[in-house]
Amino acid sequence: MADVLRSGLLETHGFAHGFSLRTGGVSAPPFDTLNVARNVGDAPAAVEENRLRLARAVGHAPEKLRETHQVHGAAVLYVDAGSTAAETRAVEADALLTRHEGLALGVRTADCVPLLLADVRTGAVAALHAGWRGLVAGIVPAALRAFATLCGNRPSEWIAAIGPHIRADAFEVADDVAGRIVAAVGEARALVRRPGRPHVDLAIAVRAQLLAAGMRSERIDDVGGCTFAESTRFFSYRRDGTRSGRHLSVIVARAADRNAS
Repeated sequence: MADVLRSGLLETHGFAHGFSLRTGGVSAPPFDTLNVARNVGDAPAAVEENRLRLARAVGHAPEKLRETHQVHGAAVLYVDAGSTAAETRAVEADALLTRHEGLALGVRTADCVPLLLADVRTGAVAALHAGWRGLVAGIVPAALRAFATLCGNRPSEWIAAIGPHIRADAFEVADDVAGRIVAAVGEARALVRRPGRPHVDLAIAVRAQLLAAGMRSERIDDVGGCTFAESTRFFSYRRDGTRSGRHLSVIVARAADRNAS
């Protein structure tokens, strides 16, 4: 079975989900073994088997998974019960959200931040792909505004999990990139000074935007993991370039819980 990381916070509130590792699949090197991307040169049959294994590990029907054509932008897509997988994949967007029980939302990453969001009361969920370009474009606040409209409640009632991504020790950027990220997220602590060029802590950046929207700190989980540093567990485009596979982070909408708080 596919190997995944899980958030204790999302599990506690009954949301099926998972952040895929690179192990537990069938792909040959350099995509060994759980690559889920269809466009990196991996064998199509291997990719489809990996996706089936991941669906079983997460706990959703394979045909219920919805993804988009990710472009490092700020577009958000609402997924309804009638949306097909092919239709959704054709849409350029970096966040998906739904209230339809059993629908699974997924985002692909290989250094960017995968962010899974859930509303305990309604069972609604969202999945975000947030690299530095997406943060600068405003993907997190855009998705949070759309999620508030969908759920009809306050961000303080939501829960979130930040998935594995390139961490600050490895994420060296140019001065102008660091400045754009800090300006976009409004959190100076996201800039980490190191000898040479600046580094950016994407987890701090994402968390700052969640808190600015009104989420509570204790309802934001970070499952850990550095994609760049941990080569046996994760793919990394910055480390391996075009020889890198991709991860898939998935969350499944559940039934509403009117008694939740």
